[in-house]
Amino acid sequence: MTECTPAIRSELAPTGTLRVGINMSNFLLTRKDPATGEFGGVAVDLGRELGRRLGVPVELLPYPNPGALAEAARSGVWDVGFLGAEPQRANEIDFTAAYVEIEATYLVPPGSPIKTIGEVDRAGVRIAVPGKAAYDLYLTRNLKHAELIREQGADNAFKKFVADKLDALAGLRPRLVTDHGNLPGSRILDGRFTAVQQAAGTPKGRPAGAQYLCDFIEDVKASGLVAQLIGENKVRDLTVAAKA
Repeated sequence: MTECTPAIRSELAPTGTLRVGINMSNFLLTRKDPATGEFGGVAVDLGRELGRRLGVPVELLPYPNPGALAEAARSGVWDVGFLGAEPQRANEIDFTAAYVEIEATYLVPPGSPIKTIGEVDRAGVRIAVPGKAAYDLYLTRNLKHAELIREQGADNAFKKFVADKLDALAGLRPRLVTDHGNLPGSRILDGRFTAVQQAAGTPKGRPAGAQYLCDFIEDVKASGLVAQLIGENKVRDLTVAAKA
């Protein structure tokens, strides 16, 4: 891949430290050890690998959700972020191609007449969704008839779905498996309404750094490092994204 030059290093780590923004709501890619406070996960490991290649220390900056991470891009407090690549976020962030994909689908309550994903987008259908998640942004663009009920975070979205007897819960398939287990009789719909493209990005205005970051993501996919990290972190339902 591209050699790391002083110009690239100064764009990606202008303070001398690579400040990596991580989305803590995506439990597939990030986690925090409750005993030690240590961060881990595929995204965290990739951030540390990038810092190693740049030859700079890494500071991890946790955000409660991808919306907060994306909104912080304009303030310049982080240098590289790991989050879903969405058109609305590309106004502030230069994204790489995806390094992994995660299927998004629906959970429906016990006794629901809804059998397929195509039946969800109908008048009168109310869908609980974590606000500002990548799949919330996708549904906001694409739904024609159903109503989105937004809550902060997946836990609150599930509680709203149950308490208000909503018609569907939108989420990442691995998370919905957990929710399904907590609501006997519920069903996860087959297929997907989208696959969230988990990518890396850097705030706009760093063209050399953005190109290096794109090359880095392609290299860690092609070399097998992403697949290796998925295995080491014992994550299921993650697919290494295809070459850009």
